[in-house]
Amino acid sequence: MTELSPDVIIGAVSIFTAGITMAIGSIAPALGEGRAVAEALNAIAQQPDEAPTLTRTLFVGVAMVESTGIYCLVVSMILIFANPFWDHFIGKAGG
Repeated sequence: MTELSPDVIIGAVSIFTAGITMAIGSIAPALGEGRAVAEALNAIAQQPDEAPTLTRTLFVGVAMVESTGIYCLVVSMILIFANPFWDHFIGKAGG
């Protein structure tokens, strides 16, 4: 049985973690945005005169909810392309 080298393990764990981060980190913003839009449409249907105010507030809220998904994307990109564990491993390996 062959032994896995540490760089293979670090790469596999980094890719797996990046995938899980994006999978879990994109579910909550998607559900939150869907609910926010549904509630905004309901409010606009009940009070059409307040549509500009509700729309402006909706866009600000959706942008704040979307930031969670963007943060997860940034963490995933760091894990894949700028992983700090790679530098530590390469330094220990003498490369």
